[in-house]
Amino acid sequence: MHFRGAEMAYLSIMKHVLILMALALSSASFAQKKAEIEFQVSGVCGMCEARIEKALDVPGVIMAEWDVETKKAKVAYKTKVISEEQIHQLIANVGHDTEKIKATDEAYANMHGCCKYRELGGGSCTGGDDQDHDDHRLE
Repeated sequence: MHFRGAEMAYLSIMKHVLILMALALSSASFAQKKAEIEFQVSGVCGMCEARIEKALDVPGVIMAEWDVETKKAKVAYKTKVISEEQIHQLIANVGHDTEKIKATDEAYANMHGCCKYRELGGGSCTGGDDQDHDDHRLE
């Protein structure tokens, strides 16, 4: 009988261990997976930067920044909420070409003249006092 009691105690402990392992595995599967990507985005100035970063201010995007010098976007996001393809599309929707998606001519045309990176010589935003930057579209 003593052997039977030890066997029962062992089975009870193993049952609890298995339950704890199952709980740990199931909670891990519910955790949000995160990814970080870096890719080229066409643009020329600080207004482009603001437009690109604002376009990525959506649920699922943890962090987004675009560097005017390197023309690269760095984006950290939750893969269960938003896809890499959707991130590229959001940027293209506001007029900026990415490595994967070209902005429509209509979206491109909606940007301020100095942000027109497709034009010969690219846009020219010097930010000098002689330019009126109040009407730049940041959407």
